[in-house]
Parts: sequence; structure tokens; C-alpha cells
Amino acid sequence: MAHSLSGSLPPIHVVRGQRVILDADLAELYEVPTKVFNQTILRNAGRFPRDFAFRLTREEVANLRSQIVTSSSPGPGNEAAFHGGRRYLPWAFTEHGAIMAATLLRSLRAVTMSVYVVRAFVRLREEVLDQAAIRETLARHGQHLREHDAVLQEVVDHLRPLLSPPEAPPKPRIGFYPDKD
Repeated sequence: MAHSLSGSLPPIHVVRGQRVILDADLAELYEVPTKVFNQTILRNAGRFPRDFAFRLTREEVANLRSQIVTSSSPGPGNEAAFHGGRRYLPWAFTEHGAIMAATLLRSLRAVTMSVYVVRAFVRLREEVLDQAAIRETLARHGQHLREHDAVLQEVVDHLRPLLSPPEAPPKPRIGFYPDKD
């Protein structure tokens, strides 16, 4: 099932600290078979340095597979990435690698989808920035709360003695005492 421009974004995963789209998801997006897509990439390997594309390890594939299985909505692209009798480990493409792949395919669909992929990464970047702003605000509020807690503790420490009942004055002794003036 192809991704529509108005539909959901292609699945973007975080691998090796980078946001990536897997080869099968890009092939589906560009409407070419994954095998043809990967052959094109391999014929033009010089255009894909490690910061554009890299092959996943078995451990990374297993990790992604377990994340997708536990995900509440795996999405249509994820099944293609992990099923169907693949002989080779999948490729992961960063934003730049996905755009480079689109330039190699040269079809109208690839050009249209390259814009779509850029927008997907831009939206993801905006969401990450929004989360960073929220974390910064929470940290600032946390600092204010710690300062307020310290001031309130000081007030409580000063009020506590005032709230305790006063010590009773010593009771006068009743009776006659010769040593008393």
C-alpha cells in the first residue's frame, strides 16, 4: 500500500542516534520494488556516505522488530521492512540519504515523494524542538519550586517555635520557708 501525500508519514526510526527511514519504506514511498531500489543505491554507492545511509546490523534489526511489535500502531511500511524473506540486512537512510535516493530514481513520483520526505523530517525536527522547549520550561519551573521549597522550609522553621505551647513558668512554692527573704 503506497503512502499518500495526505496520509501518515513514513515510519522514521532512531538508529545509532540518527533519525532514519528504512530501504523498504523508501522503496514503497517511491513506488519501486525494494530490490530495484537497493540495486540503484549500490550502483551509486559513492553518493551515500555513512551519514547518508548505512546497513543495519542483525542486532539493530532485532531491536527495531521488537519496537514495532510492541508499538500500538506499526503502520503499513513496517511490515515490508521486516517480512518477505529478505536475504540482506536493510539499509537505513538519513534525511539526506532519502533525498539523494530520490534524485537517483528521477521519476515524477520520486521527486514528489522527496518533498514529502523532507517535510516528514522537518515535522519530526519541529516536534523534537518543541519537546526540548518543554523540557527547558520544566527545568526552569523545577528550579523555582526548589527555591520556593527552601524559603517555605525557612518560614516553617521560624513558625514552629511560635506554634509550640509556651513553657509553663515555675510554680511558686506554697508554705513558709525560712531561707526565703
